[in-house]
Amino acid sequence: MTSQASTAAPINSSKNWVRWANLALMLYILLLAVSMVGSGFKWAAGDEAKTLFEFASHPVAGLMIGIVATALIQSSSTVTSIIVGLVAGGLPVETAIPMVMGANIGTTVTNTLVSLGHARCKEEFRRAFTCATVHDFFNLMAVSIFLPLEMMFGLLDKISSWLVAPLMFEGNLSMKGMDFMGPLTKPLVNGSKDLLSSLPGDWGGVALIVLGIALIFASITMMGKLMRKLMVGRAKELLHNAIGRGPLHGIASGTLVTILVQSSSTTTSLMVPLVGTNVLKVRDVYPFTLGANIGTCITALLAATAVTGPNAVFALQIALVHLTFNVLATLLIFGTPFLREIPLKCAEMLGDAAAKNKLAVVAYLGLVFVVVPSIVMLATQ
Repeated sequence: MTSQASTAAPINSSKNWVRWANLALMLYILLLAVSMVGSGFKWAAGDEAKTLFEFASHPVAGLMIGIVATALIQSSSTVTSIIVGLVAGGLPVETAIPMVMGANIGTTVTNTLVSLGHARCKEEFRRAFTCATVHDFFNLMAVSIFLPLEMMFGLLDKISSWLVAPLMFEGNLSMKGMDFMGPLTKPLVNGSKDLLSSLPGDWGGVALIVLGIALIFASITMMGKLMRKLMVGRAKELLHNAIGRGPLHGIASGTLVTILVQSSSTTTSLMVPLVGTNVLKVRDVYPFTLGANIGTCITALLAATAVTGPNAVFALQIALVHLTFNVLATLLIFGTPFLREIPLKCAEMLGDAAAKNKLAVVAYLGLVFVVVPSIVMLATQ
C-alpha cells in the first residue's frame, strides 16, 4: 500500500504540471483570440464600423443583445471577452456598456436550468428555484438602477475613464508603454490575416472574427475545466469554510472561487443543489453569488491585456466598466438593508409559484430571456 501511494504522488504531480502548462496555453489562446476579434472587426468594418452598430446604439437594445447573446452562449466571460475585442476594433465604449450589463443578466439562466433537476420533489424544487432566481433578481435590479443612471449621466463611462486616465500617455489614448502582449500575439494574428486575405472583399475580416470568437469560447471552456481539476480541493474547502461565516466572507469567497474556476455560472450553480437539499439557506448563499459576479470580471480584464494600439485604453476601459458595475451594485444593493431584501423576497415569491405550477418556470424564462428582449429589440430598430 505504501509503495502504491508513493508512486501515485509523482504521477498526480506530473498530471498537475501538465494541467498548469495547458492552462497557460489556454490563457495565451484567449489573449490571441481577443486580438483576432479586434483585428477582424477593423478589417471587416473599416471606416463603416459605426454604421454596423447603429442597431445597438440605443442603450436598451444593447442591453437586450447582451442578455440574448449570453443566454445562448451560457458564458458571460465569453461574451464580455468578445465585447472587449469589438471595442478594440472600434465599437464605442458607450455602446458596449449596456451589452456588458446584459451579459450579467443572461448568465443567470444557467442556475435556473440547474434547479430543474430538483423538480420531482416539490419542497426541494421550491428551495432550489428560489436560490437560482435570487441571482437573477439581483442582476435585474442592478441594471434597473444603473442603466438609467448611465443613460442620464454616463456614470460608469466617467468612472472607468477616470480609472484608465493614468494609462494615457502625453494626451494620446494609447498604452504603448505597457504593450507586453503585442510581440506575443501579433505574429500569429498577422499570419492568420495573410492566410485569409485570399477571401473576396471583407470576408477575410469576418472569417477572422468568427475564428477569434470560436477560440475565445474554446479557451474559456478549457480554462474552466482545467481550473476545476487543479483547484477542486482548495475551492471546495474555501467554499465550505466561508459560506455562513458572514456576508463579507461570502462575497470574498464567491469572488475568489469564481476567479479560480473562471466561471460565475459554475460557482453559482454549485449552490443550487446545496440549497435544494437544505444543506444551506438561500440567505447564506446570497452574498456568495454577488462575489461570483465580481470574480467573473477577471476574464475580461485578462482579455484587455491582449489589445494593442490606439484602442487599447478603451478595451481596458470596458473591462473596468464590468468590474465597476458589479462592485457598485453590490455596495449599493447589498449595503442598503431595504434594497438587500428585495431580490430575496422576489425569489421566494417566484419559488412558491414555481413549486405550485411548473408553468411558472416556463413563463418566467420565456418572458425574461425571449419575449421582452425580442419586443425591445424590434421596438428600438
